[in-house]
Amino acid sequence: MPEPNVGDKAPDFSLKSTSGETVSLSPFKGQKNVLLAFFPLAFTGVCTKENCAFTEDYSKFEGKDTVVLPISVDATPSLNEFRTKHKMTHHILSDFKREAGRAYGVLDEEKFFTKRAYFLVDKQGVVRWKHVEPELGMSRTNQELLAAIDQAR
Repeated sequence: MPEPNVGDKAPDFSLKSTSGETVSLSPFKGQKNVLLAFFPLAFTGVCTKENCAFTEDYSKFEGKDTVVLPISVDATPSLNEFRTKHKMTHHILSDFKREAGRAYGVLDEEKFFTKRAYFLVDKQGVVRWKHVEPELGMSRTNQELLAAIDQAR
């Protein structure tokens, strides 16, 4: 499937979280903005650095009424190990069946993991900003993500 464009309704999903719950996008509607942060694989350099930064700056995202939902194709037990090893306080969603990655058009079918990609979904469930990295080793800084949230309001 192609990526949703800015202005499109964000595709809903239900994914297992490291919290033990199943998390869907739809319950955030009318409540919070959601930053979906697809990342390729746990325990890799850029993904580790990015997720540790989310933990460090989580309150800054919350201050903008935004929930950060990192999403990876890794299984939940692996993601729990990843969180524990790096002392992450936020939870991570497992897209083990690759459904969300396909719905958002960011699954690399050849490598069978997602590209690094960000989708900001507003309280109405509409994509307000997106960025898909052209290369795996690239990522946005939290400052860039926070600025995008400010601009999208």
